[in-house]
Amino acid sequence: MSSRIEQIIEEIEEYIESCKYQPLSTTKIVVNKEELEELLRELRLKTPDEIKRYQKIISNKDAILSDAQSKSDAVLAEAEAKAQEMISQHEVMQRAYAQANETVNQANMQAQTILDSATTDANNIRMGAIAYTDEMLANISQIMETTLNDAGEKYSLFMSSLRSCYDVVKKNRSELAPQVAQAQALMQAAPEMAAGEAEMASGEDAEE
Repeated sequence: MSSRIEQIIEEIEEYIESCKYQPLSTTKIVVNKEELEELLRELRLKTPDEIKRYQKIISNKDAILSDAQSKSDAVLAEAEAKAQEMISQHEVMQRAYAQANETVNQANMQAQTILDSATTDANNIRMGAIAYTDEMLANISQIMETTLNDAGEKYSLFMSSLRSCYDVVKKNRSELAPQVAQAQALMQAAPEMAAGEAEMASGEDAEE
């Protein structure tokens, strides 16, 4: 059963795969910023819980070793009890010693085998958890790096487009400046021309 963080990573990968490419590009895609940020936000919230989960798995190594030690102690105690029982029988003393030594040796070998197996299992669990956590963090790092790079490229394209529009507006205004100056001059001269025409009309009326 996969964890929630693995599901989120799969959702991000599926979302990126479903995004459309930008016009005239086969590498850059158009993403929904809010949707991607929501997935990344949930990923950041779930990451600490996943790490705690695998830290708990790693901590189980001590429990495994402790259980193995208890089993080996029990085997040794049973072997020693059998040895003492055989030694207590005087008529079979020599045979009891031989059997007791063999039993103790077998118990020691069995206990060592249990400890070695438990140690190997615990180390395998620990290494597996560490490797998975590292892979998970690497995937998160790659996704975040890709997101940041895409955002940077989009910002650069936006600034470039804005600069181009600004240059066009500035050029058009510069080209329009002479006409604006001419229109302002005409507007300033209009009252003077009207006053002159009115004065000429008054003079003609007076002569009549």
